[in-house]
Amino acid sequence: MASSKSLMNLLTFTFGSAIGFFVCYLLFSIILEEQVKIQPHILHNDPHGQHSADTDNNELQGQMNFNADSGQHEDENKNIAEELYQKVKILCWVMTGPQNLEKKAKHVKATWAQRCNKILFMSSEENKDFPTVGLETKEGRDQLYWKTIKAFQYVYDHYFDDADWFMKADDDTYVILDNLRWLLSKYSPEQPIYFGRRFKPYVKQGYMSGGAGYVLSKEALKRFVAAFKTNKCSHSSSIEDLALGKCMEIINVEAGDSRDTSGRETFHPFVPEHHLIRGYLPKTFWYWNYNYYPAVEGPGCCSDLAVSFHYVDSMTMYHLEYLIYHLRPYGYLYRYNPDSAKDPEEQSKNEAPEDNQKIKQKISEN
Repeated sequence: MASSKSLMNLLTFTFGSAIGFFVCYLLFSIILEEQVKIQPHILHNDPHGQHSADTDNNELQGQMNFNADSGQHEDENKNIAEELYQKVKILCWVMTGPQNLEKKAKHVKATWAQRCNKILFMSSEENKDFPTVGLETKEGRDQLYWKTIKAFQYVYDHYFDDADWFMKADDDTYVILDNLRWLLSKYSPEQPIYFGRRFKPYVKQGYMSGGAGYVLSKEALKRFVAAFKTNKCSHSSSIEDLALGKCMEIINVEAGDSRDTSGRETFHPFVPEHHLIRGYLPKTFWYWNYNYYPAVEGPGCCSDLAVSFHYVDSMTMYHLEYLIYHLRPYGYLYRYNPDSAKDPEEQSKNEAPEDNQKIKQKISEN
């Protein structure tokens, strides 16, 4: 009798333990699954391990036109930006693919691409409706450099005389063209130079991050295309940005310094919060060892005249469009001009009387 009771207790204990274990397993599985869902998809410890991921958890079904109602900004003085638009002509080409036209490329087309002097979308196959240029290549990571070579060749053959600078960006990159024009206005397009987020490994002069985008001068483009005809450069690697950087060094195209006058970076390989929030990127992350210049985290990471951000999903594309080109704090006139004064306080004092007079006149008119 005692042995039967002991056996029953043992069975009850075993059954209860099994049920408890199973419940705990389910709970931990759910928790871990949720953590995976919210884990930033860019946190892989290989700078070349992921390129323009096909998955977009924040995919939008339609486009939005944030610039349809421009009346609220009609009083803004855009003379300098409009002057630079005419003087610093930039052709932008966006690396995309048939699978990303609706998920990503159309949101680029609806936002920052409108400020390029010329915009082209490069894909493995032609799409006359979007439209895209068909490069007649395969899709896949091992095709990225080949697509880049063929894209720049196409641009050189068809649009070389239509622009001064030639910008390559991914379909998940957001670019502030007005700030890029300010940066490029200091240089001649006849100078063999290119700009982007400068990385340091493997190439003596450094090379530019592919995700943050990079821009070639007219002379740099000319040399790059010629280098494949003379076999100075070859399609020897699938790692697009590194291979292009090695070629640029061979053909004596300078890796330019794209930092602003305060030494802050303008091209960014991640979305803003990954740079702005201290501790977001662990110190074991590859990023800290790749920057050509000392990397800064927190508010000092990024120039007020930032040029680009990468890994921008479709929703964030519109967030940035709104924050950069629409949001305004009431009662402020933006005074920062990096070309006019080294001391922002002195510049502010010089411009304050004139600005105050404008404000008073505006108020009196209302």
